[in-house]
Amino acid sequence: MVNFVLVAGARLGSWAWDDVVPYLRAAGHGVHPLTLSGLAEKRGVPAGQQRHVQDIVDEVERQDLRQVVLVGHSYAGIPSGQAAGRIGDRLAHAVFLDSSVPADGASFVAEWPDGGAMMRAAIAENGGFWPVAPAAHFEGHGLTEDQIARIVSGSTPHPGATLTEPAVVDRSLGDLPTTYIKCTLGDPEPGDDVAELLTGESWRLIEMDTGHWPMFSQPRELAQVLLGVAGS
Repeated sequence: MVNFVLVAGARLGSWAWDDVVPYLRAAGHGVHPLTLSGLAEKRGVPAGQQRHVQDIVDEVERQDLRQVVLVGHSYAGIPSGQAAGRIGDRLAHAVFLDSSVPADGASFVAEWPDGGAMMRAAIAENGGFWPVAPAAHFEGHGLTEDQIARIVSGSTPHPGATLTEPAVVDRSLGDLPTTYIKCTLGDPEPGDDVAELLTGESWRLIEMDTGHWPMFSQPRELAQVLLGVAGS
């Protein structure tokens, strides 16, 4: 048995994994979907990037979890990648789900074409938060209208500091046993930073023929991929 710790991307909470969790639990594993500070039911809790890293570490240590498969989706790859190096031998495997990966001293927006200028402006104009995305943002990702409506209605503005503060990477990502799941619909290739990590012996690539939010578009298929990572 492993313990899946599931962390969804920007604006989302633990609820984003509701369609995936039953498949993992039915296979006999522990499953711990996590809401990061400032989001969903934790809206209003102050949060910077290191708070999000600590949220993950605290969840693992509070429940004394072992054999952890830590899954970070989209933005959450940034804090989960840092947390993976801080939970020591509790980590069995790291999974980056169509996500960013942290680079020491760099922020989430560092690799954006404009250096994050547009996002910083949006955060400044919205009281320190990245506003909820409109429905059009989710088109072309294999989602139904109902699934898009569910994502939009459940989303909360994302604490801006978590996106602009630099990462602190204590352990080389290349040393971690890792699977990168690339969702190929609309954006088939991993970024250069991920491609470089995939050349190492500890990393492997799995592709899913769906868009950026597979926990909604293909929850059963995503669960099967995660169970494969866990050796089930």
